[in-house]
Amino acid sequence: MRFFASKKIMYRWGIDLGGTKIEGVVIDGQQDPRILARYRIPTEAQLGYDHILDQVALLVEELRRMTGLKPSRIGVGHPGTLDPQTGLIKNANTTALIGKPFDKDLCQRLGVPVKLSNDANCFAVAEAYLGAVPEAMPQAEVVFGVIMGTGVGGGIVVHGQVIHGRQGIAGEWGHNFLDEEGGPCYCGKIGCVETLISGPALERFYYGKTGEKRRLSEIATRATTGTDPAATDTIDRLVHYFGKAIAVVINILDPDAIVLGGGVGNIERLYSDGVAEAGKHLFNPRIDTVFLKPKLGDSAGVFGAAFLL
Repeated sequence: MRFFASKKIMYRWGIDLGGTKIEGVVIDGQQDPRILARYRIPTEAQLGYDHILDQVALLVEELRRMTGLKPSRIGVGHPGTLDPQTGLIKNANTTALIGKPFDKDLCQRLGVPVKLSNDANCFAVAEAYLGAVPEAMPQAEVVFGVIMGTGVGGGIVVHGQVIHGRQGIAGEWGHNFLDEEGGPCYCGKIGCVETLISGPALERFYYGKTGEKRRLSEIATRATTGTDPAATDTIDRLVHYFGKAIAVVINILDPDAIVLGGGVGNIERLYSDGVAEAGKHLFNPRIDTVFLKPKLGDSAGVFGAAFLL
């Protein structure tokens, strides 16, 4: 696979901005990066936009202190999307970012060029470059990285480049229409993929059948033992809707590999029954797409940010 990252950059700086924490890393190397420093601080997003900028600056200063290095540029993964037309953040669950020129403000605050991409894109590029894909499919050209957790999102990597799209929404399969049964979505639409196969959506479905609140991990375990019919129904429903939803992505992108990240992606049946279900809806007599488990865990976001440059 060919990658866009320049070999002239010896040190890579990445920041993963989450709703509760901000993580930064400085790495040395290309294919086998060596971590020079890694550090986390709380986001404290409830204190507002300017405070988030201050926290990012504080994190960068601490990484400078730890390494004795000064960044020449920084990659930043973040919630939501930078709208290519307005230059403002949209669709972010860290709502303090919405409507802000986050890249310009960060660049001014840090004094170095900044490259932004959303968290799903960072996950995708990290797994494509350093994680599951090079180990399983080193010649893969098109990779789709899936996030299925609190929400449902995705990122597209083609020949090593993240595809953002004209409107900055490439890969956002979680907001394709799937079934009205999902009900209203926070985005204002009805029946989005996210309303049916996200972690909270699955937990709500189980609660609706039993009146009991359980975490998805427990529901999945109970389904595996076969002792809880409602849990089995919940996971059966996940498999059904996952197959229908991911088949649309495959029909459009035809990726070599799909990496399933997020808490929902830990459910083993997705890699067997879920793949088989997807095969029922393809414009092809078989499904050749390779489904992979992620390798980088919670490192994916910050490594992916570092490799945006």
